[in-house]
Amino acid sequence: MAFLLRLAVLLLGLVLSLPVQAQELLIFAAASLKTALDEINAGWTTRKGGVKASYAGSSALARQIEAGAPADIFFSADLDWMDYLQKRSLLKAGSRTSLLSNRIVLIAPADSKAQVTIAPGFALSELLGRDGRLAMADVNAVPAGKYGKAALESLDLWSSVQARIAQAENVRAALMLVSRGEAPAGIVYETDAATEKSVRILDRFPENTHPPIIYPAAVLAASQHPQAVAYLSHLRSAAGRTVFEKHGFTLLAPQAAVN
Repeated sequence: MAFLLRLAVLLLGLVLSLPVQAQELLIFAAASLKTALDEINAGWTTRKGGVKASYAGSSALARQIEAGAPADIFFSADLDWMDYLQKRSLLKAGSRTSLLSNRIVLIAPADSKAQVTIAPGFALSELLGRDGRLAMADVNAVPAGKYGKAALESLDLWSSVQARIAQAENVRAALMLVSRGEAPAGIVYETDAATEKSVRILDRFPENTHPPIIYPAAVLAASQHPQAVAYLSHLRSAAGRTVFEKHGFTLLAPQAAVN
């Protein structure tokens, strides 16, 4: 019995001496950020510890956070869904920052022969053909879809294509519809179009046709992760700026030192 007791004590000591694995930092980020943020997170993991990102439409992520999802950072593709969480006191005070800007573009499959100049009343219906649909993220909830709808309304085109929209759950899903040839055209962020060789950009939408495209980020009020604030600073750092600009984003916030 004494031997077993000593063995149990020894085993307990070994367990207690093992290093405790740090909890991963969990980022909820808009789908359009995936390529750039995956690269940033790979660098962060080698220096600061584990980080995991969950990508989806900003609307879906905000609803999950409201329902109690245990994220540490929310990185939205528009101000509205960050405002939504702030009004519910779900953001850590003083952590919110408007970080990035982007552009929306009209795309087609890479082998399309279409030539388009975006202007009021341009021939979008003709571009879609008889039965084709315009791929967009959810126009009522997902930021890319909302920006696209606003642009089409400004150009007096929404009523002519409203019944021909193929709505996807997020902007990357809309991109895939065009890349697979399931839609002859789509509206996505310029940064998304740059990630997919199976599509080409027909033209940019003028910036005055839609609200400014702003990506805010914030630490969530429920987060207890000791690296959450440092991670947000890293996104604003020179290293973060380099990656975001490499992938076509414009950094709005001033650079900050890495903690």
